[in-house]
Amino acid sequence: MAANWRLWYRSIAQTKPTILLRPWPFIRPFSSAMDSRITPTERVTCVGENLWVEFTALAAKAKVNLGQGFPNYSPPDVLLDSLREATEKPLMHQYTRGQGHPRAVKALADIYGRVMGREINPNSEVRLSSERLQINSFKVVFFNHLQVIVTVGAYSSLYFIIQAFVHPGDEVIVIEPFFDCYAPMTTMAGAKTVGVPLRPQGKFPGSSKDYTIDPNELASAITDKTKAIIINNPNNPLGKVYSQGELEMVADLCKKRDLLCISDEVYEWLTHDGLRHFKIATLPDMWERTITIGSAGKTFNATGWKLGWTIAPEKYIKYMMKVAANSCYTMSTVLQEAVGSALQKELPKLGTSESFFKTMQEQFQVKRDEMVAVLKETGLDPIVPEGGYFIVVDMSRLGLTFDASNEYYDYQLVKWLAGEK
Repeated sequence: MAANWRLWYRSIAQTKPTILLRPWPFIRPFSSAMDSRITPTERVTCVGENLWVEFTALAAKAKVNLGQGFPNYSPPDVLLDSLREATEKPLMHQYTRGQGHPRAVKALADIYGRVMGREINPNSEVRLSSERLQINSFKVVFFNHLQVIVTVGAYSSLYFIIQAFVHPGDEVIVIEPFFDCYAPMTTMAGAKTVGVPLRPQGKFPGSSKDYTIDPNELASAITDKTKAIIINNPNNPLGKVYSQGELEMVADLCKKRDLLCISDEVYEWLTHDGLRHFKIATLPDMWERTITIGSAGKTFNATGWKLGWTIAPEKYIKYMMKVAANSCYTMSTVLQEAVGSALQKELPKLGTSESFFKTMQEQFQVKRDEMVAVLKETGLDPIVPEGGYFIVVDMSRLGLTFDASNEYYDYQLVKWLAGEK
C-alpha cells in the first residue's frame, strides 16, 4: 500500500500521465559470480523485489503486521461446513478439471448470472477443428464456449489475462492508487504501465467518493498503443466505489478506442453505507470487452485459500485457459468443492438479510467506523473508504523524520510503525 501511495502522488504532481517503466525502485543486481551463460531473463530483472515478500518477512519479527491485509478470525460457518462436507468425499482429494471444478463453476455461473442479469455458461465444449493440435502423438484439445475459469487466487487471473492479451510494446492504463501487481505483471509482458490518478475534488482528506477520474486526463492517456484499462472496484487501497456514471465514462472510452476492460472486483461484496456495487460488464455493449475478476478469499474472508475466478466471454477465457493449462493447470479440488457448495447455499439468500454477504457488509462497516473514529481521536486524517479492507491515512501531522535513505518516506514510516509501535 505504501508503494501505491508513492506512485499516486508522483502522478498527481505531474500534468501528464505517468509512464511506469520500472514499477519498483529497488532492483538488486544479479550476482556476477554466477556463470555468465546462466542469467535471469529481462522479463524478471526489469521488476524489483516484491513488496509483500519484504513486508511479510518484516511482519515475522515486528510487533504488528502492516503488510498483507486479512481478517484474524474464522471464515463463515457456511464455508467451513461446506469444507467439512467436501473432505469426506474421496474424489475431492484428487485432480479436477483445469477450467475449474464443476460444482464451483456452476455456482459461479448461477451467482454472476443473477447479479449480471444474463446467462453465464459454466460448461466447456470440445471443438475438434482448427483448435486441435497433434504433438508427439498426443492430442491437445482446447476448450471453447465457456465463460468461467477458476484460478489460483485473483492474482493468477490477472497474470493469465495479461499474458494472453498484452503484447510487447502495448500500454496498459491503471487507475492510481492501484494494487501492486498490475505494474510488474504488465512490465513482465514487455508492455508499459500508464498511470492515471484519482484526484481529490473536495476538502482533503474527506471520503473516497471525493476522489474521481478526470475524463479528459483519462482520454489523453490513451494512445494507439493502449491495449487495456485496469479498474479496481472497490479500489485497493483507497476504498473508492465507482458510481454508475463514472463507469459509463470509462466504458464509453473503451468502446470508442476499442480497448479491453480488466475489472478487478475482488471486494465486490464489501461496500459500505448501503452503496450499490455496479459491474462495468453490465453496461451496454461492455460484456464483449470486459473481463471480470473475483476472489473467494475476499468473498468469504478466507484469503489463505488462494482461490479466484474470471467471468468473461469465451473469446477471452479460452486463451486464459491456454496459459493456465501450461502453468498451474488446476487448483485445489476440495477447496473449489467447498466454495461451490457455499455459493449454492447463499444463492437463495442473495439480497436478503439472511445472506452472509449482507452480514459481512454490516460487520465491516462497524469496524470501519470504529477505526476511523480512533484515527481521528489520535489527530490523524483518514480517508473514509466506501468499501474494501483498508483505510488510507495522511500521516503528515506526526511530524516524524528519518535518516537519509534511498527508500521513500512511506516505506520508512511503515517499517518504523511495525517495529517500534
